[in-house]
Amino acid sequence: MKKREPNLENRREFIAGSLVVGAGLAASLAGCERKDQGPAPTGSGAEPSTKHAGMSPHIEPGQLDHYYGFWSGGHSGEIRILGVPSMRELKRIPVFNRDSATGWAQTDYSKKMLKGRTSGDTHHVHLSYTDGTYDGRYIFVNDKAQGRLARVDIESMETDAIVDIPHSQGTHGIFPQRHKTGLVLCNAEFRSPMPNDGRDLDDPKKYAALHTAIDGETMEVKWQVMVEGNMDLCATDYKGLYSFATSYNFEGATSAEGMMANERDALYVFNLENIAKAVAEGKTTTIGDSKVPVLDARGDDGPYVMRIPIPKNPHGVNVDPTGKYAIASGKLSATCSVIEIDKLKDAFEGKIKPRDCVVAEPEVGLGPLHTAFDGKGNAYTSIFLDSVVTKWNIEKAIQAHNAKGEKPDPIIQKIDVHYQIGHINASMSETKEADGKWLVALCKFSKDRFLNVGPLHPENDQLIDISGEKMVIVHDGPTYPEPHDAVVVKKDLIHPEKMQNRKLPRFKMYEEWAKEDGVDLFKDNKIVRNGKDVRVYMTSLAPNFGLKEVRVKKGDTVQFVVTNQDKVEDLCHGLCVSQHDVNFLVNPQDTQSETFVADKAGVYWYYCPWFCHALHLEMRGRLIVEA
Repeated sequence: MKKREPNLENRREFIAGSLVVGAGLAASLAGCERKDQGPAPTGSGAEPSTKHAGMSPHIEPGQLDHYYGFWSGGHSGEIRILGVPSMRELKRIPVFNRDSATGWAQTDYSKKMLKGRTSGDTHHVHLSYTDGTYDGRYIFVNDKAQGRLARVDIESMETDAIVDIPHSQGTHGIFPQRHKTGLVLCNAEFRSPMPNDGRDLDDPKKYAALHTAIDGETMEVKWQVMVEGNMDLCATDYKGLYSFATSYNFEGATSAEGMMANERDALYVFNLENIAKAVAEGKTTTIGDSKVPVLDARGDDGPYVMRIPIPKNPHGVNVDPTGKYAIASGKLSATCSVIEIDKLKDAFEGKIKPRDCVVAEPEVGLGPLHTAFDGKGNAYTSIFLDSVVTKWNIEKAIQAHNAKGEKPDPIIQKIDVHYQIGHINASMSETKEADGKWLVALCKFSKDRFLNVGPLHPENDQLIDISGEKMVIVHDGPTYPEPHDAVVVKKDLIHPEKMQNRKLPRFKMYEEWAKEDGVDLFKDNKIVRNGKDVRVYMTSLAPNFGLKEVRVKKGDTVQFVVTNQDKVEDLCHGLCVSQHDVNFLVNPQDTQSETFVADKAGVYWYYCPWFCHALHLEMRGRLIVEA
């Protein structure tokens, strides 16, 4: 057999080749630093190729991207909007974080929603569905840090609801139902005592986790199901029958070492119809002071929850665009498990065993995490330890699983990414309209990829063209840590307003105040005093505020209610009060408010912080605080 020469431009083949050549040579090459400053070799997939003949990520000045990309912001607590394929960041939506530019977490309504908390950890961002595709209404995102779910109104791109999830720690995987804007299912990753009120502190056998259903329309918590394992990622089918949760730590351990003992953990399958029936029939309990009905499904498989054994410590679970298969990844395995969804009914009825629902388990690489789809029968799995994306064919994997003789190879291609990829998603991948155009790889490390900016390196988002037979990386770029997940959506499904949408819940609050005080928000400039409470109604129209002077007493609680009268698209105003920690945005035709205590006597200028006019610097007034 002819000896195969390693391709030195490919990282994996270079490592394999070095083992043949000799450990000494491998060590010497690995220790070499590049002395030149020129471009690295292309063609391996680790570098964008300038010779790529497929789709281009370049968007000419003045031209629009073809897709919206919605990225979770990780520890920043926000959602980010990117244009795809340009990968240009277009906007940041504050959700669980304080944002000085907009005043989020400082304005009255956002304070009310956040209940005084100004940090979060957004992990998974998903859009609302109708009939298996995005309906352009809502964005849902979790807060892993404090057990919350938020909803963003897509017309305004503003957070319009936040709900606390009872007794849920480490709320991680979430997913909306896909047949309609129905339930949003949420997984608690951390097992804890139920209730967590000081009892059972040192008895992990009594710990549990909750799978929670929240109504996507009302944002009410409808029910919870208690299970014994740590739950990770979440998914739903296309018919509204099931929700899924990868689960690890069936050992019931409290340390990483103990959580890796078993060879298999499980994929939880929740039977939503059976659960809803049990809740309606009152077969539930409650936990602590929460009124939410809880179904205790710990232990044996029953009509509510099925446990499908899959390789150890599974992480991601994704449903393909046909709705036939759920793909679960064994994080500490080299395999993905393909579950045939139509078999679940027979398994719930006891006609087959849960493990019989697994119809394939291809070896895709070391540390598989998440899987995306191209709508052509192919899956793309992120491989953390190997730092690659593996493209494989689902039907060939099933054929290989069942073959008794020669087995077809389901693996089509592996491409190097840079480095330690986490989440992955393709254009429209999580809908029945997956189009197989673009794939985004969210890589956790970028250590030698960009200019050094200090110990906290950026992460690296890579864009991969999957429109042809072979994957080709065409763009990468730094991103501020830590985007955790992303979805890529056709632009014609998203229709934000260009002027402020006054249908949001917060406008009811302003209208009630105005009615109470006899004020027209768009016309009147008026100071309303009630003892030491002072409400200031003020309009803004470039380059002037409706009030040039506001006079209060030291110790007064002052509330500015500002309405932007401008009808010019993109002409924003705001209000910043010097030395009082007041700074918020007011979009065209918007009203916003913020409340503070005037605790220092003196003259304090308030001004518009958003450049709005040639006389922008003159747009100001005096807050006079009398001793």
